[in-house]
Amino acid sequence: MSYRRVGSIFNLCRNTIISNVKELDSVSPLYYSTGLEVLPRKLKRDERKPMVTSVNELKRIARLDKQERRVAREVPLRAPENGLLVKELISLAHQVLASRGQLFACVSRISEEIPIYFCSVCSEVHVGHPPHRIRTCDVSGSQKNKEHIWQRGGVEHVLPVVESFHLYDRLGRAVSHNERLEVDRIPALVELCIQAGVDLPEYPTQRRKFPIYRVAGKLIDFEKRFPKDDLSGKDLETSKFRETIKKPDGDGKYLNLPYDGIKGFAMRGMEAWESMRTGAIQLMQTYAVQTCGYCPEVQVGPKGHRVRQCQAFKHQMRDGQHAWQEATIDDLLSTVYVWHVRNPHAGHLLIDSLKRYYGKLPAVVELFSQAGAQVGDDYYCMMREDIAVPGLDEEKLVV
Repeated sequence: MSYRRVGSIFNLCRNTIISNVKELDSVSPLYYSTGLEVLPRKLKRDERKPMVTSVNELKRIARLDKQERRVAREVPLRAPENGLLVKELISLAHQVLASRGQLFACVSRISEEIPIYFCSVCSEVHVGHPPHRIRTCDVSGSQKNKEHIWQRGGVEHVLPVVESFHLYDRLGRAVSHNERLEVDRIPALVELCIQAGVDLPEYPTQRRKFPIYRVAGKLIDFEKRFPKDDLSGKDLETSKFRETIKKPDGDGKYLNLPYDGIKGFAMRGMEAWESMRTGAIQLMQTYAVQTCGYCPEVQVGPKGHRVRQCQAFKHQMRDGQHAWQEATIDDLLSTVYVWHVRNPHAGHLLIDSLKRYYGKLPAVVELFSQAGAQVGDDYYCMMREDIAVPGLDEEKLVV
């Protein structure tokens, strides 16, 4: 067989493999799967987050909106685009906010008995004692052997809080750069519940009684032009809330729950986690949430803010502004994944040479699992319980 024939066969096989890889990437660009686990793919520094809605679909919607603006006629809007609340989701918003408080209370109680560690260099998190010895610390300032430098952590490392600007009017103008210090930043999930119908006295918001109309592409709010309620000429201050309103104390940390052992807290916390997550997904299907395509910034509302604080890839070309796109549930909750410990009471150490046999779980689920709660079937493929971890003397015999 000639070299030219061998080269053509090699190129044919290479093109077939590349096309198959591209086809798999187009199906699920946000997750990678090895058949045993499904985890969010770690993005590179210059890589943008995958779009929830494709670019072609966004262009098609923009063309339709442009055609609608050319015609001078009224376009009927549905809630919440018309400024009104979706009545069917008000009770769900209260349930999500209550589940969030119970979740923080359960995690605070369990973290007193099950230690939480974090790396002081790369912010890696580990649940349980002793912390693992997997050498994955490869950021600037790490050790030569890439081992983590562990420190004792807390609830904020298991449940990081993603903040968002609080909007008095969700359909009003976006927060400008000069207003970044005047408008409150609150947890994004709390802001989502407020916009969905939860009334908190410390964070006032506008509730319309009459819908907004769209005529020739412009929104017309009759309540601003012809107000129905007389406030005696005193307008509500829509900014500078930090000077007059006291922040709530914690996130349900001191909430008393009727449980004796940590297993009861773990079971209730697992239910609160699933309830909060599924409820937030349902709310995000109706109420828009925006995120930056390059950094973790999140803004709850139909559009993002105009604060020039993005320091991610090519922020100079955007003058520091964020590249807004539709957010996912992982952007809203910022889920932290940790290595799964199968038998936490045995005290086995996770080592680097056997990391291919270990699974991963969200840090909250791993904490509740070590406390005695039952993990759902959705996390079974991530735990890799069907893989037998070989001993140190059996590692070389594994094919």
